Parts: sequence; C-alpha cells; structure tokens
Amino acid sequence: MKALIQNLLEQAVASLQAQQLLPADVQPRIAIDRTKDKSHGDFANNLALMLAKPAKQNPRALAELIVKNLPASELVIKTEIAGPGFINFFINPNYLEKQVDSAFSDSRLNVELTETPQTVVIDYSSPNLAKEMHVGHLRSTIIGDSVTRTLEFQGHKVVRQNHVGDWGTQFGMLLAYMEELRAKGEEINKNLANLEVFYRAAKGRFDESEEFADRARDLVVALQSGDSECLALWKEFKEISISHCQEAYERMGVSLGLDDVRGESAYNDDLAQVVADLDSKGLLQESQGAKCVFLDNFKNKEGEPLPVIIKKKDGGFLYATSDLAAIRYRQSALNADRVLYFVDARQGLHFQQVFEVARLADFVKVGTSLEHMPFGTVMGEDGKPFKTRAGSTPKLADLLTEAEERAYELVKEKNQDMAEQELRHIASVVGISSVKYADLSKNRTSDYTFSFDSMLSFEGNTAPYLLYAYTRVASIFNKAGIAIDSITADVTFTEEKEKDLANKLMQFNEIINQVGKQGMPHYLCAYLFELAGLFSSFYEACPILIAENETQKQSRLKLAGLTAKTLQQGLALLGINTLERM
Repeated sequence: MKALIQNLLEQAVASLQAQQLLPADVQPRIAIDRTKDKSHGDFANNLALMLAKPAKQNPRALAELIVKNLPASELVIKTEIAGPGFINFFINPNYLEKQVDSAFSDSRLNVELTETPQTVVIDYSSPNLAKEMHVGHLRSTIIGDSVTRTLEFQGHKVVRQNHVGDWGTQFGMLLAYMEELRAKGEEINKNLANLEVFYRAAKGRFDESEEFADRARDLVVALQSGDSECLALWKEFKEISISHCQEAYERMGVSLGLDDVRGESAYNDDLAQVVADLDSKGLLQESQGAKCVFLDNFKNKEGEPLPVIIKKKDGGFLYATSDLAAIRYRQSALNADRVLYFVDARQGLHFQQVFEVARLADFVKVGTSLEHMPFGTVMGEDGKPFKTRAGSTPKLADLLTEAEERAYELVKEKNQDMAEQELRHIASVVGISSVKYADLSKNRTSDYTFSFDSMLSFEGNTAPYLLYAYTRVASIFNKAGIAIDSITADVTFTEEKEKDLANKLMQFNEIINQVGKQGMPHYLCAYLFELAGLFSSFYEACPILIAENETQKQSRLKLAGLTAKTLQQGLALLGINTLERM
C-alpha cells in the first residue's frame, strides 16, 4: 500500500509540474510513513514541507494543492492536512478487505515478484576446514541463508558461494599428521571424526618436533606445486571436513549444499594472473619486497596510503589476492549484478580496499554492486566474546545439542503424556529454531548475548513464542474441523481489531522488500512478533468459533488463516519450520 500511495503522490507532483505550479526539474524523494496514532490516518507524508521552498509556497497551501491533484483511487477513503503541512491518508476499509481476500487466495500472499530480477551472488558461512564449525560461524551462516531465501522468494537468481578456507600453511601441518597416522596403519576417517582433536594433535606434533615441522613446510610447498600425493591427501581431508559442515547445515536447516562449496583453493591457479593484470594496469608498487596496491582513500595516522598486499616478499599470496580472483570469477563466470559478503565487521577495511582495487582493475562492471554485510560478535553473558568455561570457542554442534536437550526438558514438562518420538521432534525444531531466531532477531550490525534462558523463553520476541503463536491459530481450525484453505467467504470488518490485524498482514510485502534490499532479517523478525501480538489482541476481542453469525465467523477464520500462512511463510524465510502443536 505504501507503493500505491507513493504512486498517487508522484502523479500529483507531475500534475502540478504540468500546471507550472512546481518547477519541472524538482524530483522529490517521496517517503511514506505509517502513523502511530490511527486518529491521524494510516499513512502520513511530508512532501509539501519538502517542496515548499522550491515551489515558493506556504507548506500548508501546497499540501492543499497536492491533495486537490491526487488522482481518484479506491485505496484512499479520506485525506487530511495536519500541522504545518503533513498529508494524512486514511485507507478505505473495503479496499483493505479485498486485499485480505486476495492475499489469502494467493500462494505468495500477494508478495510481488521483482520487476527487475538480478543475479545475486551470496558469500556466506565460509568455515575454515582445518577446524570444526564453532559459534563464530553461526551468524554468517544463518543470516546469509535467510537473506538468500528472501531474495529467491522475490524472484532473484541467487548463487550461493561457500568460500571455505581450504588452502594455506596450516594444511601442511595437517597433511604431515595424516601421513604419520597412515604410516601407523590408522584409519584417517576415524581420526577425523573429531576435527578439533585432530587439529590439536597435529599442532602438538608441529610444536614438539622440528623434523615434523620441516616436513609440514615441505608439504605446503609440494601441495601448492600440485604434487599428486599431497593433493590426494588434501582432497581426502577436505571431503571429510566438508562433510562435518554439511551435517551442521542439514541439522540447522541451512540451504547450503556440496555444490555451493567454492573454496580458496578454487582460485589458486588464477592468483598469478591477478598479479599480472594489476601490474599491467599500473596499479602495483613494490614495498619492502612485497607487491602492493596503494589507495589514496585509505591512509594511516600519518596520512600515508595504506598498502593492499597482493604478493608477499616470499612469493606467497594473501586473502586479498584470492578475494580479487573470486570477484573476477563472480563477475565473468557467474555474471553477478550484486555480490553480498556476510563476513564479520572486523573485516570492513579489508573489503573496502578489495572492492576498490577490483573496480580500479576493471574486474567488475560499472553497475555491479559489491556489498559487505557486516555482523557483530556473539557475546557471553559476561559481556565478552562467547567462550566455554574452559576458555575455548564453543563448537556449533555442542551448542545445538544443548539447545535441543534444554528444549526437550521444557516441552516434556508441558506435555507429560506425549510420545517420546514426537517430544524429540518438537524439541529439535524448538531448540534449533531458538538458536537461529535469537541471532536473526538482533540487528545484524550489533553484538548480541548468547543466552539459552532468553532464547528458549515462551515470552517476548523468541522462536518458541512465534512457534506457539502459529500452533494457536492451527488449533482454531482443528477445533472447527476445517482446513484453512476451505474458507471461501469474503472478509468483512465489524471491529477495529480486525482492521488492525489486516493492516499488519498487508505490510508483509514491504517488509520482504526491506530485508532483500538491506540484508537485515531482524526487520522480518520484528514484523512477525508484532503480527503475533496483534493476532492475540484480535483473538481476545473478536470471538471466532462463537461469532455472532456464520458470515462473521467465516470472515474471522479467514483473517486467522492468513495470519497462520504469513507466520509460516515468514518463518520459512528465516529458515525455521513450524509445528502443528507444542
């Protein structure tokens, strides 16, 4: 509805310009706000105040002209001018009723497909294959996945890219340890069942034995030179390590698959060409033996340009080099219109520099958007980065298991007679969803505190609250003995709470657009929480199954049904499954 009102105002401005009451070169940015006080209408706009100076008119007089030139529309039943020149719009209840009917019958709930579909490449999760996934991988993985789902729902072509850390000096150490185990006749698979233990054992050997350390360094060189035996060992390690990640993705309901993995190693053969191309563009300078790009926009405290190191003195390459190769691949091979990087905020400077180098080198087209989507840190309740009591970073698998077990105890307490299999299923959905939602509901750019007690609460903006809200609606239809989609009667409002709920339901499309544009799933979380609260108010004020008559009953059932569909679709875009009962 915001877009429709904006269109009405744009037509009014065009009309005033045609009458030479507004300068023809004025192109105002028309912002529509939802009012907090419904006595002031449903939407408000300050267009007259913005245009008063270029129009050389009193704002209130200009507001009257704008209103007079608004085209006729069934959307708006009334307009009012408030204060110095604000224009308030009152939505026609009949129009709103029709919109609810239309959304209820539409499989997409009237969420529009984009008119300008793009190819969007999304770089997210990106664990280091030398270790098991830990809490630090949580935010990139689930925020990136939610935005991916949202953009796909809008009709964009989304290409997932799991840029895993599968190359580098640490792999020489791991390969050397694999060699030792194989020489002893031990099974590699069995030893790699716990990557953390394997990594610590390899690191221990590296630290205690100079002979082992030398062998590890030799293996790095051999691996990077394409030695067949080293590559075979490395591939075996990589496959087993990726399978650990895939288990975590499937457990969390994350839509990344094996085909989405394209790690640092995929760009190894292109790194020398990246250096050559930067050199041919005149961008490279030598500094202390290293080849660097110096950018005037990025300077140190002394005002000197900061170097982006492309090739080290010893001939090695850095993250910037592989990231540049990845950008070029995503543009040339994937034909990206937009590339989103869900990487923590501490890498902000790195991405700013890499993006600028990529543009200077013509690795991307002028219109291609490169966007770092930074996120904050997962904090412990002590206000410090989240650690176990032993001081290590918690493994993701352990956190998910604990969440499921805590959810199991909560669900069992409320359902003493429920079958064990169903208890476990509900506990798994509630536990995993709680961990994901606690993260998604926070502003991406902020740190947040990891607390099982908070995230598993049935009160407040939590997954259990929203899952329960959905089951509450489902129970209404179960009691009535009818399917949601069997409702065919038209919606008719008789109470203000019905209109309040309908208005919120009609905001779904604009919220989806906001998430897709800004990469901020917390907007969707806040919307679903508010929707659940409005449904609760509606349910208390407007009897459904014991309504005054059948027409009113069917109308309210349709509002309830659309609420259930919206909650289910919204949670699905967050990567969260719903339950029919809890």
